[in-house]
Parts: sequence; structure tokens; C-alpha cells
Amino acid sequence: MNEISLLSAFIMGLVGSGHCLVMCGGIASSLQLASSTLNSWRVSLLYNTGRILSYMLAGTLVAALGSTFAKQNTTFALSLKVLSGIFMLLVGIYVMRLASTLKWLEAGAKTVIWQHLVKLNKYLLPVTSYARVLAYGMLWGWLPCGLVYSALTWTLQADSASYGALIMLSFALGTLPAMLAVGQSAQQLSRFLNHTLVRVGLGSIFIWYGIYLLIIATDRLVH
Repeated sequence: MNEISLLSAFIMGLVGSGHCLVMCGGIASSLQLASSTLNSWRVSLLYNTGRILSYMLAGTLVAALGSTFAKQNTTFALSLKVLSGIFMLLVGIYVMRLASTLKWLEAGAKTVIWQHLVKLNKYLLPVTSYARVLAYGMLWGWLPCGLVYSALTWTLQADSASYGALIMLSFALGTLPAMLAVGQSAQQLSRFLNHTLVRVGLGSIFIWYGIYLLIIATDRLVH
């Protein structure tokens, strides 16, 4: 059974979309202005499609790895559920801005993954075609973001690779409204998501969900 729901992944993406605007919004905007020969809406859609494809690919790979080992070892499978619960708590605290609980994850991902992938930038710039826009989005989908990599830890306890891809797709769809919004609309959405009451309310959902996962996992470990 998958205790990580697609709805929770979507909400995580929606709540974290203000963070996405900071990390990726400038890149998306600069791409739209990069060439007068490319349609700005197509550029935005293709960039975000590339980003989503990378999320789904990562979710597929991580879930396949996790499910393979989990099927061979019950204790390992339950440990993954404990890990998912812990990351739910960390995300809740991060969303509520009580502490920078995911900074270490971003730093680790930057060292292990991003510093190598970012070198591919030179093969995609300048972005003069729609194919390059899509590829650029796929590359920047691996940008070290604590929320993205937290969602990936959830895919570790997915029952299958396909469900891992669905978790990351749901997360990505949550980020889309902010990433596709422009100008005043994006600012209004960002203000709403960053309102203290909204952050506390949504962060609390993740904390309670994390506690729920930990209770289930520890109960199974004991029995």
C-alpha cells in the first residue's frame, strides 16, 4: 500500500511553487525573452514540460530502486516508510519557515549531482529552437531544490516505478500555476502562498501526515 498520496505530492508542489518562482522563475522568464523568433507561451510550456519529464524520470529511477530492495527485505521497506514520514515532518517545518530543514539536502544534491549536470549548459546555449527549450527544461529539472528532492525520497517507498513517476508528476503539476503565471498574477499567487496563515495551515498538514506515516511504520516494525 502506498501511504504517500498523489494529493499530498500535489499540495507540496503547490505550496513550494513560491520557492520555484525564486529558483526557476528567472530562468523561464529569460528564455521567453531570449529570442524574438520563438513564441513565448510555447517556450514556457516546453520549458516546464522538460522540467516535469526530468522529475518523472527521477521518480521512476528512485522508485524502481526502492521497490526492488523493499521486495527483498521487509525491514528495509518499513525503514523507507519511516524515512518518508521524517521527510514529511521536515517539509512541514520548512513550509512553515520554522527552520531551514532542507538546506543540507540542497547542498548535498548540488555537490553530488548538479555540479556535474550544469556543465551540459554549454551545449544548449544559446536557446534558439523549441527542441533546445525542451532540453534546457529537462536539464534544469535537476536543479538542487530541497522540495523536489524531498518528494523524491517519497518515491523510495512507492510500490512500483510507475507510481514513483506519478508522485513526481503530481508534485510538478502543483508547481505549474505559479510557473506559468506571469506578471501580476504570479505576484498575487506568490503573496497568497507566502501568507503566514496559509504556510502554517499547509505546513501543519504535512506534519500531521508525517506523524501518521511514522505511527504506521513503527507499528509494523513492532508487530
